[in-house]
Amino acid sequence: MKRIISIVALLTLIGSFAQAADKKEYVTLPTIAGKTLHVRGTDNGLDIPEYKGKLVFLEFWGTHCPPCLASIPHYVDMIKKYKGKLAMLGIEVQGTPKAQLKAFADARGINYDVVSYHDAGRFVDYIAQRAGWKGSIPFLMILDPKGNVITMQVGMLPQKVLEKVIDDQLNKMSSSKPAAPKSTPVAKPAA
Repeated sequence: MKRIISIVALLTLIGSFAQAADKKEYVTLPTIAGKTLHVRGTDNGLDIPEYKGKLVFLEFWGTHCPPCLASIPHYVDMIKKYKGKLAMLGIEVQGTPKAQLKAFADARGINYDVVSYHDAGRFVDYIAQRAGWKGSIPFLMILDPKGNVITMQVGMLPQKVLEKVIDDQLNKMSSSKPAAPKSTPVAKPAA
């Protein structure tokens, strides 16, 4: 019950901040791999055009955070398993220098987008205000393929729990697609 109340309060908070924000303004987030992401607030979550149609895990984490480090192999596995259906964006918030962060990500085989706090400060502040996030890490936000917030979690979630969320969302997506029209056999003309 407490979790439901928290989610409702969050969605209300997100909606009020999104209405106040300039919805036409995208924040650009350069990844350590040289990719540029564009993010803006919506009434119920975030619009990230580069992740359109994918389930999104957005995690605020640090290179000196034991639960954050324990989550990395799970995310690497899930990105492989759900290729094309899941996007992961890790925002490093402990201030690790970019060159060191890139070396860290390469050494751990991180196969998802990572952005340095040095490039994401404005976005981090925006999320903190909208979500009421106090800075504890890891902090995970899960967005559905339309960019709506599904859930938020402070602390590490087991891989099986995350995969259940993914599978549930993928099942929702496939069940909400309109059925293909049935083809009617065409009678052959009489000879």
